[in-house]
Amino acid sequence: MNYLKALKYGSKILKLNNIQNSNLDTELLLSEVLNSNRENILINLNKKLKKKNFNQFKELILRRKNYEPIAYIVKKKEFWKHDFIVNKEVLIPRPETEIIVNKVLNLTKKETSKHILDVGTGSGCIVISVIKERPKFKGTAIDICKNALNVAICNAKIHHLENKIKFINIDIDKFNYNKYDLIVSNPPYINDIDLKRLDKNIKHFEPVSALKAGIDGLSEIRKLIRKSRKLLKINGKLIFEIGKNQVNEVRKLLYLNSFYLNEICKDIQSYPRVIISTKVS
Repeated sequence: MNYLKALKYGSKILKLNNIQNSNLDTELLLSEVLNSNRENILINLNKKLKKKNFNQFKELILRRKNYEPIAYIVKKKEFWKHDFIVNKEVLIPRPETEIIVNKVLNLTKKETSKHILDVGTGSGCIVISVIKERPKFKGTAIDICKNALNVAICNAKIHHLENKIKFINIDIDKFNYNKYDLIVSNPPYINDIDLKRLDKNIKHFEPVSALKAGIDGLSEIRKLIRKSRKLLKINGKLIFEIGKNQVNEVRKLLYLNSFYLNEICKDIQSYPRVIISTKVS
């Protein structure tokens, strides 16, 4: 069995089970088994694969066949410019969430010193990505799930930021520390009906608590906006992700809580995805 035959074997199984990107996924899984990169595998297709490695590869293909996300299988996901450890305790970081990081960086200068709060930090990918590029920032990251927070702490250590970010296991409703220049969040925003319609790789593997947000999908966003009014300094920014049909309700919530809506940022599919707002009183 060489690399080429192994790739054909894996790709065929994934295709038969309607896994999108079956060729790419197969290459990534073989790369994981061989502790190599895809390019090295693709230029060595005739190289022999050890039986032990092929058996490991088959196990990973079986997991992917059953819709387990690649990120959980290989235990990492690239976000912004870096790799982050992920497991089933945290959401897999997604490209649309990078909009939050991009907007924070656009709104601040490299040498500025600000205090940023990340609500529902999960893997810590947002706050870590920001502070990697804004070294004078101080960060606080909160999450209601202790296991998720442990993943974020691990990622902070990997990126040598464990002394720059304070991690607290708490719900924002009970959080009353400090005043912040910036609050960022990718809160749960999936309503009860849409939750049942999610792809198998999401609803069977990713943490429901990081997705579910009540009948209208706004329960956590309401809480975030209401509490941010108390936690932000005057003129502080609240930057957060929303669901695709929530912009009008979110606009009302911001107005009722003394926020000015600065910008609605669209994702690659042209859905309203990230809100930039300012606390005005």
